[in-house]
Amino acid sequence: MDNGHDRVRILISDDYAIFRAGLRKLLEAEPGFQVIGEAANGEEAVELTRELKPDILLLDLAVSRGVRESAASSCSAHIVALTTAIDQAHMVEALALGARGVLLKDSATPLLFEGIRCVMTGGYWVGHERVASLAQVLRDFAPLTSSETNSKNFGLTRREFDIVAAVVAGYTNKDTAQNLSVSEQTVKHHLTNIFDKLGVYSRLELALFAINHQLLGED
Repeated sequence: MDNGHDRVRILISDDYAIFRAGLRKLLEAEPGFQVIGEAANGEEAVELTRELKPDILLLDLAVSRGVRESAASSCSAHIVALTTAIDQAHMVEALALGARGVLLKDSATPLLFEGIRCVMTGGYWVGHERVASLAQVLRDFAPLTSSETNSKNFGLTRREFDIVAAVVAGYTNKDTAQNLSVSEQTVKHHLTNIFDKLGVYSRLELALFAINHQLLGED
């Protein structure tokens, strides 16, 4: 996996030049990784993500301003967030940015490598281990408000439940469209209807709502 086409192309975003330099040195010493750029703030991360189209956007949650736009506009980039703590607030912030990996900044180097590879294969990584799904991340870290089974369907159609299940599973609109044999525009239309019916405003809020109200039943 060490030819130029097979390497994982990584963009680093962090306030501190010394930290970026150290991280670059670690990553470039690992076979299969290639650091293609560095950003010192959220605005640079947006610009470089659009320009360089990395596989991985590796960022510090402290420079999250502007990264929401980056995450939305660079659909091919997987986000791995670095933070000084992994608690409920940090997890919700990271998920809101679209992160699929969250690692402590003082993690051992092999865990960083393993986390990046996990995310590249479609998984989630939190702390020191792979997590099976977004639903598990939400159950473990997000603020659940109700433990009672809710039998209401909130007016959702069968197809809309399929869309909700795809969001909870962490699928993109493109993946969902392919799995359901519909267009991405159709998926977006369903999501708009679902948001209106449930009173939520984002995919993260939708996933939290689905877990809180057990819309998809127990695993």
